[in-house]
Amino acid sequence: MSLLKIQGPCRIKGRLSLPGDKSIAHRLVILSSISLNSTLIKNFPLNDDCISTLRAFKSLGAKIAVYPREKQVKIQGKGLRGFKKPSLSIFAAESGTTLRLLLGVLSGQSLNTKLTCARSLSQRPMLRVTQPLRKMGAKIYGRKNLQKEEFPPFLIQGNKLTAITYKMPIASAQVKSAILLAGLYAQGVTRVIEPVKSRDHTERLLKAFGARIKIRAGQVLIKGGKELLSPGEFYVPGDISSAAFFLVLAAITVDSKIVLKNVSLNPSRAGIIRVLKRMGANIKVTRHMSQVTKYEPMGDIEVKSSQLKGTAIKKSEIPSLIDELPVLMVAACFARGKSYFQKVGELRVKETDRIKSMLENLRKMGADIQVTGSEDIVINPQGWLRGAKVKSYGDHRTAMSMIIAGLAASGTTTIDDTTCISKSFPDFLKVLKAIIK
Repeated sequence: MSLLKIQGPCRIKGRLSLPGDKSIAHRLVILSSISLNSTLIKNFPLNDDCISTLRAFKSLGAKIAVYPREKQVKIQGKGLRGFKKPSLSIFAAESGTTLRLLLGVLSGQSLNTKLTCARSLSQRPMLRVTQPLRKMGAKIYGRKNLQKEEFPPFLIQGNKLTAITYKMPIASAQVKSAILLAGLYAQGVTRVIEPVKSRDHTERLLKAFGARIKIRAGQVLIKGGKELLSPGEFYVPGDISSAAFFLVLAAITVDSKIVLKNVSLNPSRAGIIRVLKRMGANIKVTRHMSQVTKYEPMGDIEVKSSQLKGTAIKKSEIPSLIDELPVLMVAACFARGKSYFQKVGELRVKETDRIKSMLENLRKMGADIQVTGSEDIVINPQGWLRGAKVKSYGDHRTAMSMIIAGLAASGTTTIDDTTCISKSFPDFLKVLKAIIK
């Protein structure tokens, strides 16, 4: 347990370069490990989740060297089917991305593996991933409850896969990615149809590694059987989900200004920027590109103190900012006018029930926040929050959002435990300390 006391309100000033995007880093490790040659990954984020993915593929036989000081990782791939059977089960810890995407890769191997995970992740539903993979011929055996939902641990017996057309009931980048990765091993053309576009890092990187992939309106198609070749070097842009906390804090505190360098500006992830601009945030974005980042747009983001106004976040926008919703709830508490968050039920199946964690915490701080039976959140802002004793619920994004709320609130805020932050941003408090004035 790591209790934290915060005194607010504060102001922030400075320029930051953030750790690489977690979603991109996971996928780079996976594709580099199943390619035929070596890859150097720069600005690699050494958080708990990404370390889980590195360890998983190292146990499968990929040659992985980590250089913490340089924030670099070098990987010598084994090809699509060059993995060895690990001596022990593969432990995904609390990384849902590691677990779900590994299911796609391991389904097409010629070996048997066991996937295990830590306590919180073992309670998260996985049928949304295993069901389409089984339609491709995957032999996956998990733990089921009375409602026929499925949970880790998993036994995967490698099998020959066949392409399918899969219409996704819910937009999910992790489910889509697991299917596309399995599609590399499948005979024929696998087609994924999305109800709403989710983050597209997997598609961009598959293209960079030479996969036979096509992207059409609402659809992604991949033809299996072709070995991948790495371009050799990648720079991971700064994580937009990590940037969100600083963007919101600068916008809702007086006399603040922050510049975030080399941040991912992928349109399928940039919902936080679009929503904050709509709320009246004083944001300036400067885009730039280089040879090692041409697969992903990136740039600098500047934000200054702003007078925010309420907004409605529509269901169609949720996939582009699902991880940023908790800190956007904090922003809405300081806005003028009512804010609506439509159909955010997906927050219930994250590391914790984030609807529950944010409602309980923000109400303790004086917020007027309600949730309807249709999983809409309504915030009637009062323009302030006051310090209180709040809980992280073991969830990194809840913890960081409440730190931001505490820094903008009046008085003292105490957070019961912040150790969970290492899941995505181990140096978060250190970085914050450097810019608080």
